[in-house]
Amino acid sequence: KTQKEIPYSTAVVIDEYLEPASRDDLTRIHATIHVERDSQKGIIIGAKGSMLGEIGRAAREKIERFIDGRVFLKLHVKVSKNWSRDKKSLDHLGYN
Repeated sequence: KTQKEIPYSTAVVIDEYLEPASRDDLTRIHATIHVERDSQKGIIIGAKGSMLGEIGRAAREKIERFIDGRVFLKLHVKVSKNWSRDKKSLDHLGYN
Protein backbone atom coordinates (compact mmCIF):
# COMPACT_ATOMS: atom_id res chain seq x y z
CA LYS A 1 0.00 0.00 0.00
CA THR A 2 2.62 2.57 1.00
CA GLN A 3 4.72 2.08 -2.16
CA LYS A 4 1.91 3.49 -4.32
CA GLU A 5 1.49 6.55 -2.10
CA ILE A 6 5.13 7.66 -1.69
CA PRO A 7 6.05 10.61 -3.98
CA TYR A 8 8.73 9.82 -6.58
CA SER A 9 10.90 12.74 -5.48
CA THR A 10 11.62 11.25 -2.06
CA ALA A 11 15.08 10.54 -0.66
CA VAL A 12 16.14 9.03 2.66
CA VAL A 13 19.36 9.90 4.48
CA ILE A 14 20.60 7.97 7.49
CA ASP A 15 21.65 10.68 9.94
CA GLU A 16 22.81 8.35 12.70
CA TYR A 17 23.38 4.61 13.04
CA LEU A 18 24.37 3.34 16.46
CA GLU A 19 25.11 -0.35 16.86
CA PRO A 20 24.01 -1.98 20.11
CA ALA A 21 26.49 -2.28 22.97
CA SER A 22 25.25 -5.82 23.63
CA ARG A 23 23.04 -8.39 21.92
CA ASP A 24 20.10 -7.36 24.13
CA ASP A 25 20.32 -3.67 23.17
CA LEU A 26 18.65 -1.97 20.23
CA THR A 27 20.32 -0.72 17.07
CA ARG A 28 19.38 2.96 16.88
CA ILE A 29 18.77 4.58 13.52
CA HIS A 30 17.77 8.19 12.92
CA ALA A 31 16.81 9.01 9.33
CA THR A 32 15.48 11.99 7.41
CA ILE A 33 12.99 11.60 4.58
CA HIS A 34 13.51 14.46 2.11
CA VAL A 35 10.65 15.64 -0.11
CA GLU A 36 10.45 18.63 -2.45
CA ARG A 37 7.14 20.22 -1.46
CA ASP A 38 5.00 20.77 1.62
CA SER A 39 2.19 18.79 -0.02
CA GLN A 40 4.52 15.78 -0.30
CA LYS A 41 5.42 16.12 3.37
CA GLY A 42 1.72 15.88 4.17
CA ILE A 43 1.43 12.71 2.07
CA ILE A 44 4.38 11.10 3.85
CA ILE A 45 3.11 12.02 7.31
CA GLY A 46 -0.54 11.19 6.60
CA ALA A 47 -3.55 11.83 8.79
CA LYS A 48 -2.40 12.09 12.41
CA GLY A 49 0.95 10.56 11.43
CA SER A 50 -0.60 7.31 10.20
CA MET A 51 1.41 7.03 6.97
CA LEU A 52 4.72 7.89 8.65
CA GLY A 53 3.92 5.29 11.30
CA GLU A 54 3.25 2.66 8.63
CA ILE A 55 6.44 3.58 6.75
CA GLY A 56 8.44 3.39 9.97
CA ARG A 57 6.93 0.06 11.01
CA ALA A 58 7.54 -1.57 7.63
CA ALA A 59 11.11 -0.21 7.42
CA ARG A 60 11.93 -1.27 10.99
CA GLU A 61 10.67 -4.80 10.39
CA LYS A 62 12.77 -5.16 7.21
CA ILE A 63 15.86 -3.76 8.93
CA GLU A 64 15.38 -6.11 11.90
CA ARG A 65 15.24 -9.11 9.57
CA PHE A 66 18.30 -7.87 7.68
CA ILE A 67 20.48 -7.30 10.76
CA ASP A 68 18.88 -10.08 12.83
CA GLY A 69 18.34 -7.77 15.79
CA ARG A 70 15.97 -5.25 17.32
CA VAL A 71 15.85 -1.68 15.98
CA PHE A 72 14.72 1.70 17.24
CA LEU A 73 13.95 3.77 14.13
CA LYS A 74 13.31 7.51 14.34
CA LEU A 75 12.09 9.21 11.17
CA HIS A 76 11.95 12.92 10.38
CA VAL A 77 10.36 14.43 7.26
CA LYS A 78 12.03 17.52 5.77
CA VAL A 79 11.08 19.68 2.80
CA SER A 80 14.21 20.24 0.68
CA LYS A 81 12.88 22.44 -2.12
CA ASN A 82 13.70 21.12 -5.61
CA TRP A 83 16.43 18.79 -4.31
CA SER A 84 16.14 16.53 -7.36
CA ARG A 85 17.17 19.39 -9.68
CA ASP A 86 19.98 20.83 -7.58
CA LYS A 87 23.50 19.41 -7.98
CA LYS A 88 24.58 20.31 -4.43
CA SER A 89 21.49 18.64 -2.96
CA LEU A 90 21.97 15.56 -5.13
CA ASP A 91 25.57 15.30 -3.92
CA HIS A 92 24.49 15.69 -0.28
CA LEU A 93 21.83 13.01 -0.68
CA GLY A 94 24.31 10.60 -2.27
CA TYR A 95 23.03 10.64 -5.85
CA ASN A 96 26.25 11.81 -7.56
